[in-house]
Amino acid sequence: MSDVIQIPAGERGVIRVFDLDMPAEQAKFLREPGALAQVLGIPEIDLEHVEIFPISDLEELGLAGYLIQGCGIAEAEITPDRAKLEAIKGHVLLLRSRAFDGAEMRLTPAAPITLVASYGERAINWSAPPMPETASSKPYSAAPTSPRAARDQARRIGASLFAVVMGLILLLLFVVVF
Repeated sequence: MSDVIQIPAGERGVIRVFDLDMPAEQAKFLREPGALAQVLGIPEIDLEHVEIFPISDLEELGLAGYLIQGCGIAEAEITPDRAKLEAIKGHVLLLRSRAFDGAEMRLTPAAPITLVASYGERAINWSAPPMPETASSKPYSAAPTSPRAARDQARRIGASLFAVVMGLILLLLFVVVF
């Protein structure tokens, strides 16, 4: 057994990188429901927030490049661990905080699973400058239509729908009779 990894309740935005020192068949089996949770020593895990793949799939991008470009981790955070990331051969496990659904967990990974590093994802800035006030941005700023114009438009729409339905019925009768 490796060291115990404590996941605090409500943790967000953390990606843990694990080296899977096991045969490819065993690594593929970890994608099955319940298998990964069992080898991590926890009751359950959300597999939607777990990635298990061979390093060879990343080709020239490499694991460090994937973490920077694909997962949004700052390059400055990756730089100190670049040698450890490049040393990983075989399969890798990326485990996001969301996989635990905000619950506190104690991971006790089995021997062939080794924690390489943990990284924080860049927070997204959702703020924006306030929208400038213009006449068109205010509610009910459009010119009101008169009741007579609204009734006239409703009649035209109703007459058009009636004509379309009657045309379809005539077409259907024509096809059935001939």
